[in-house]
Amino acid sequence: MHDACGHTGGCAICADDAIAMRVVETAPPLQGARCVTADGTAALVLLDLVDAEVGDQVLVHGGVAIARAAR
Repeated sequence: MHDACGHTGGCAICADDAIAMRVVETAPPLQGARCVTADGTAALVLLDLVDAEVGDQVLVHGGVAIARAAR
């Protein structure tokens, strides 16, 4: 990634990269849903910005799902 300011890779604000994760358990709004990476690393992720269900792949940045892969 390269934008007009010269930044390359990751988020221009925090330098983090988004991570693909699979939803394994949902949770009520504003509570973390359990998600795992391909290598099995688990994390709590807010799903409030995307319409995701158990089994869906989501793109996670800063503990928040920012996109869902096509079903």
